Amino acid sequence: MTARRKTALVSPLDDKRIGFEARTLARDHMAVKIWLRMLSCSTQIEREIRNRLRQRFGTTLARFDYLAQLERHPEGLRMNALSRYLMVTGGNVTGLTDQLVAEGWVERVADPADRRSLIVRLTAEGRREFTIMATQHEAWLAEMFEGCEKGLKESLFDMLGRLRVHLSEKEAVAAPDGAPAAKPLKGR
Repeated sequence: MTARRKTALVSPLDDKRIGFEARTLARDHMAVKIWLRMLSCSTQIEREIRNRLRQRFGTTLARFDYLAQLERHPEGLRMNALSRYLMVTGGNVTGLTDQLVAEGWVERVADPADRRSLIVRLTAEGRREFTIMATQHEAWLAEMFEGCEKGLKESLFDMLGRLRVHLSEKEAVAAPDGAPAAKPLKGR
């Protein structure tokens, strides 16, 4: 058997690449299998994007996400709102803000509605630099999904949207203390 033939027989999901899905067993509940498969896909994509951002732009995914939120809000955001959007602590946002202000990509300005508060927003330079990164980021994602049938991508998008709605509905009927109502698991 030639080296080329041996390579063709190696699964792209070998022991080194299977990730979270390696934790599942045939007897596991389908909810566990779905969760781990989604987590595996998300982690795989995120790892690749992190690597590419670091190699191409010398930046992190956290900085990219921060800049993306400000790009979506050209008028700027209060630090607490930015922290909520990014789902990180205020300390994390403060650290990133300090770095990006020093680099000239972000500025702090007084909030016209409340002079005691500050708003952070992209500078013209920050907007230019982020636009370059965002264009490349989108191209990388398109490349990763290249080869998947259009119908598959549309179905996946639709199904994940329905799942988000379902999960939000479940969250809305959670117990008063915020914990989900306990129900026995069925369908193993």
